Amino acid sequence: MATLTLSIPDGLLDKARRHAVIKGVSLNALIREYLSDLTGREEQLRNSTQKFLEFSNAYGGKIERWKREDLYEL
Repeated sequence: MATLTLSIPDGLLDKARRHAVIKGVSLNALIREYLSDLTGREEQLRNSTQKFLEFSNAYGGKIERWKREDLYEL
């Protein structure tokens, strides 16, 4: 596992430490969780965008050809 050094304003660090205490985790775990969630959302957005583009291409980009049921598959 890699080690990372960050420069964080004191006030923000204090808030993050308090938040970690409330959640019952270490600051290190809190930051790892945040980064994991952040990258997961970006990957999910890329996948959703790709599915939408594939769906759009399948219908020739014409919205009037889309069926409500098909849109739920996105």
